[in-house]
Amino acid sequence: MTIQVGDRIPSTTFVKPSENGPEQVSSDEYFAGRKVALFSVPGAFTPTCSARHLPGFVEKAAELKAKGVDEIACTAVNDAFVLSAWSKSADAGEITMLSDGNGEFAKAVGLEMDGSKFGMGTRGQRFSMLVNDGVVEQLNVEAPGEFKVSSAEHLLDTI
Repeated sequence: MTIQVGDRIPSTTFVKPSENGPEQVSSDEYFAGRKVALFSVPGAFTPTCSARHLPGFVEKAAELKAKGVDEIACTAVNDAFVLSAWSKSADAGEITMLSDGNGEFAKAVGLEMDGSKFGMGTRGQRFSMLVNDGVVEQLNVEAPGEFKVSSAEHLLDTI
């Protein structure tokens, strides 16, 4: 079942790149007590994700924070090393990368997709959400092949 506005983020574990190597982070701890703008991309270094989705959140980070967002995070079914390299290549230091390498979070929120047609296996759908103290306040899921409602601009307009 797909997560809905008003639902609590399910308990899963992300792997976060850090200076000391990958660190496991529980979703319960990560989302507790703060407002997080979370966006999901089907894959690091993929065309739309690299040209529009991630850069949009980098560009709008200050505006999102001015509207009360404490942290901006990106999740993808990629390993922490790939997400770290992608973050560095995109100069996205203000965005926290949360690796969902095994797709557990994507499955738990019901937003996984079959990317096998592109040799990608199971991935997370493209979406954005606003999470306040572990509860989904906004959820914007893209139709396949689209990039509109999951953008930083759309999230900003609806906060």
